[in-house]
Amino acid sequence: MNLIPLFVAIPLGVAFIIPMVSRKLKWAPDLLGNLTLACLTVMAFMTIGQTGIYHMGGWQTPLGIDLRLDGLTTLMLIAINVIGLAATIFSVQYMTRYTSKLRYYSLFLFMVAGMNGVVLTGDMFNLYVFLEIAAISSYALVAFGCEHEELEASFKYAILGSVASGFILIGVALIYGITGTLNMAQMAVKLSAAGPSKPLILAFALFICGFGLKSALVPFHAWLPDAHPSAPAPVSAMLSGVVIKALGIYVLVRLIFNVFGVTENFLMILRWLGLLSMVLGVFLAIGQWDMKRLFAYHSISQIGYIVIGFGLGTPLGIVGALFHMLNHSVFKSLLFLNAGAVEYATGTRDLKRLGGLNKSMPVTANTSLVASMSIAGIPPLNGFWSKLIIVLACAESGHYWLALAAVFVSLMTLASFLKVQKYAFFESAKSTLKKVGEVPILMRIAMLILAVLCVVMSFLVLTGLRTPFLIDAASRVLTTGVFNFP
Repeated sequence: MNLIPLFVAIPLGVAFIIPMVSRKLKWAPDLLGNLTLACLTVMAFMTIGQTGIYHMGGWQTPLGIDLRLDGLTTLMLIAINVIGLAATIFSVQYMTRYTSKLRYYSLFLFMVAGMNGVVLTGDMFNLYVFLEIAAISSYALVAFGCEHEELEASFKYAILGSVASGFILIGVALIYGITGTLNMAQMAVKLSAAGPSKPLILAFALFICGFGLKSALVPFHAWLPDAHPSAPAPVSAMLSGVVIKALGIYVLVRLIFNVFGVTENFLMILRWLGLLSMVLGVFLAIGQWDMKRLFAYHSISQIGYIVIGFGLGTPLGIVGALFHMLNHSVFKSLLFLNAGAVEYATGTRDLKRLGGLNKSMPVTANTSLVASMSIAGIPPLNGFWSKLIIVLACAESGHYWLALAAVFVSLMTLASFLKVQKYAFFESAKSTLKKVGEVPILMRIAMLILAVLCVVMSFLVLTGLRTPFLIDAASRVLTTGVFNFP
């Protein structure tokens, strides 16, 4: 349990150290940033199978602040830190085109520390504090290019993010007023005893709006199509891969299943939000010609799949949602790194101005093909299995129309990514792109790591569709309660 606070302390400490040593040691930001994420990734895998509580400062509940470790926390820690490591490896050479690496890595580590804190904390107010650390860092990272497009997108993201934070803080205040505690385990007990009330319903509505904005669910998605394309590629990978999940979906689901208690009305709201996001996201994506903007709209659509799985409320639905959340972290992060590599090499991400990159950029092209087929649900890649589980869960629970919608959206996703492959990689090369070459080695390594994971993660279902490795322990947290261990 002594490892738990280090997930927050290490990135926060290194984020402050980097500016101190980087004035004279120009290589320090790259080295320290990558070493930190490598260390955090190893620690995340070390938590597999572990559960327990760390009392900050030795203060016992309810006087102190708890950090709690369980199967769901482990799953999120692995996703956050593995994607973070791939992004920092990619950043070493990619970020040379930007202004200040030391500021970039400091902000990046603040964002990682905030997300790690969100998934570990057992205290509502500290959850809000960690959420703001991650969110404010991400606002700055979106604007890191300092061009008009980046600044406008960051401003919109910051305004809507601040509105979301306001909703969440008011919701926390209401829950504190009802229960008299900020500890989530105690909240769960007191809310269960008190039963439903109007202030509780208002708090839930505020959380839906706040965390719906953080996760870019329709109709709270307006900031995402601007923020994700405008950010540097590694930041886009983090935003789509883990930020919208750790700060949005994870917290909302944790509150519904482990604090408020599951009701049919709560689940119905999730199902409708998921359906709207899934369908509208894919239709908005199809007409896009900017690679990163197209990928951003698909983030909205794929989040819809995840929320539908949770909205079913069945063990199989929860397994599918968690598995797809993990899979989406990998293949969507890879797609944004692919887009960054294409822009790095060609100077554009407009599909109409691209072509022939499968010959001049074979690593980028092949890893992009793997990610595209994975997000479209083509077997045997990881995206196929998680989508299959969600479709089966919809049919098993009697929501056949949701199963049909999920299959239809998957076909539309395939059509959208076939367009990307055709125009960017397999069409005849434009005359302006004849001399384009592959991106530097570390950028290729980062993409290859994620592409290999898209294949390897399909083997998680070897233990069974209902009990995939790592996913089963995380799903039991939601179906049986996170606060049941000593």
